[in-house]
Amino acid sequence: MLVLGIETSCDETGIALYDTETGLLADALHSQIELHVEYGGVVPELASRDHIRKTLPMIRQLIAEANITSQDIDGIAYTAGPGLIGALLVGASLGRALAMAWNVPAVGVHHMEGHLLAPMLEDNPPEFPFVALLVSGGHTQLVEVQSLGDYSLLGESLDDAAGEAFDKAAKMLGLPYPGGPQIAKLAQQGVAGRFTFPRPMVNRPGLDFSFSGLKTFTKNTIADCSNLDEQTKADIAFAFEDAAVSTLTIKCKRALKQTGLKRLVIAGGVSANQRLREALEKMTAAHQCKVFYARPEFCTDNGAMIALAGALRLKAGHVEPLEVKVRPRWPLDELQKLA
Repeated sequence: MLVLGIETSCDETGIALYDTETGLLADALHSQIELHVEYGGVVPELASRDHIRKTLPMIRQLIAEANITSQDIDGIAYTAGPGLIGALLVGASLGRALAMAWNVPAVGVHHMEGHLLAPMLEDNPPEFPFVALLVSGGHTQLVEVQSLGDYSLLGESLDDAAGEAFDKAAKMLGLPYPGGPQIAKLAQQGVAGRFTFPRPMVNRPGLDFSFSGLKTFTKNTIADCSNLDEQTKADIAFAFEDAAVSTLTIKCKRALKQTGLKRLVIAGGVSANQRLREALEKMTAAHQCKVFYARPEFCTDNGAMIALAGALRLKAGHVEPLEVKVRPRWPLDELQKLA
């Protein structure tokens, strides 16, 4: 089954073709970073308008580059939520229209399910069941995954998501948008030990997260510095990243112990962070577990993960009514369970 994937949930337009027999056939991504950088964050109306301009031409170009025709496509998957409602409607409307024109089924994909399954695009994919850490600008969640659609929420952030905290800390340090990669880059020049940041909620039972206090601690640390030179900024970035990575690692260790599972999947934009990967690899190896993640370009929003998730759902018999429906807010554990 060859499936066209369309991702337009926020500020990146992702298009991909995934074949259930041979794997990823082709993918393309257009980033809106330059469009939003002067505002220091995503402007929803500008994001929607740019998706309108880019999505259909990208689909046409990808089909041509893959040397196929629309008649070769067996299904369409598009991001139906969560995300910005205007951006979601662009992909959903186009996906439904093409499905009706080509007389193929279409399925709305949960954005975070796409991230959760993204490591399955790799040569050594994880098998069910596993624990998943979904960590991005909008979400920080630990999920027990038994099978496709069978997800149990173990814990989540009670306030800021980890990626959001990274972005806000970067803004405090005067770093350009998007801030997460900038913090990681600057932290490489930092010196360990000069600053020590708290590990929020690690001394409490449970698997929930909180990053607002870490953000406030960063703000106060910056305010207390009489000379905020480049080395000081790097040392603060190091301490912030170290605290965030340590917190995520401790919670993942706790989740693996609680569930008794031996496989950990990390997904979402923050999963591309190298220090987080190294920390989780070390932790899982010490406890006879294994960690899985996607290549960096498939950690951020992309069409490949949506095409994959849609293909798995369509192949499992997922059927939806012929309507354009998006959900800007959509709990992951409300998804339909499939065999």
